[in-house]
Amino acid sequence: MMPYDKELNFNYFAPTKVIFGIGSIGELPMEVRALGKKAFLVTDEGLVETGLVEQVKRKLGDLLAGVYTDVPQDSGMQVVDKGAELALSAGADVIVSLGGGSVIDTAKGMCIVVKEGGSLRDFQGMQMLTRLQVPHIVIPTTAGTGSEVTSGAVVLDKDQGQKIIIFEYYNTPRVAILDPCMTENLPVHLTASTGMDAMTHAVESYVAQARNPISDSAALHAIKLIVKYLPLAVENGADLTARGQMQIAALLAGWAFSNAMVGLVHAMAHSLGAVCRIPHGLANGILLPHVMRYNLDEIPELTADIADAMGVAVNEMEISGKAVAAADKMQAFAQCLGLDQRLQDLGVTEEQLKVCAELSMSDGAIIYNPKNVMDAETVLNIYRMAY
Repeated sequence: MMPYDKELNFNYFAPTKVIFGIGSIGELPMEVRALGKKAFLVTDEGLVETGLVEQVKRKLGDLLAGVYTDVPQDSGMQVVDKGAELALSAGADVIVSLGGGSVIDTAKGMCIVVKEGGSLRDFQGMQMLTRLQVPHIVIPTTAGTGSEVTSGAVVLDKDQGQKIIIFEYYNTPRVAILDPCMTENLPVHLTASTGMDAMTHAVESYVAQARNPISDSAALHAIKLIVKYLPLAVENGADLTARGQMQIAALLAGWAFSNAMVGLVHAMAHSLGAVCRIPHGLANGILLPHVMRYNLDEIPELTADIADAMGVAVNEMEISGKAVAAADKMQAFAQCLGLDQRLQDLGVTEEQLKVCAELSMSDGAIIYNPKNVMDAETVLNIYRMAY
């Protein structure tokens, strides 16, 4: 792990313009005009039913070239390619995404295919692009993924049976519009699980191999905000202050992990999503305390800092005690939000765990974990602790 000494060196990349506030959706037309002439809206059927899609369509007016609503929970290569084809046919030069992580990542993939042609399958990997992609404006309807400010996208490759990470600086969204009203209709269980997704981003980026002083500050502040405001948002979905602060927390955590990366929790959660179709935030919330305990002996000081950020440690506690308290508090925190605590409660089988453990070893996130993971048996043992 990089020490903060005279050898310290890092890059920090955060180019997205952020527009925050109740009613800030009203600035969408101006942002589209600044980037292009015609916008193509990417969303999902669930948001059509809430009325949010119609609201955004009205804001866009004559700027709207078309709408794509066929985005599932775990978007796939074919979904991206189909959306790109529709956007091209509509003559769009700006992509607007309205939704959660799956919608945003679908739109990110579409930006690449519309610009470069071919299929998203041709662009698996990291930093393969050499020019800016189609401009992308993101309107998040959850407070969790942070995808509105990150350079990465995670898309399911059904042929490989694995979630593929595509990481491209040239494809980072140009604008993020954070309007708390856009998250007001989010159901309680999604508020909780997406909030734990943001928490996992913050915690993993703070201890990741590529951490740096800027990502650290964003991660720790995100943890503080989530501990304070996520329970309030879960308790009262109409609390727009809590909704807004959770949007800020998710964004901060997104900026942190986009630069510092994540670790073993994400590798394991990606595998659960690909094999068992477990929602990402829910998987993260279950796995996070167990991975924190696995990493404890490698990074006790950093885990103690997390305890301080969560407000569970006192000055008299030794570092090791603080570190244990952080993991215990994290598990209790997820439980107080009403989230499932065991993988078996979600229908996951022992045989699936073995497949997931093997799959996790090839996930790119695992290399940034602060403690080396040497074999699939180690991963399987952590899965079993969460089972």
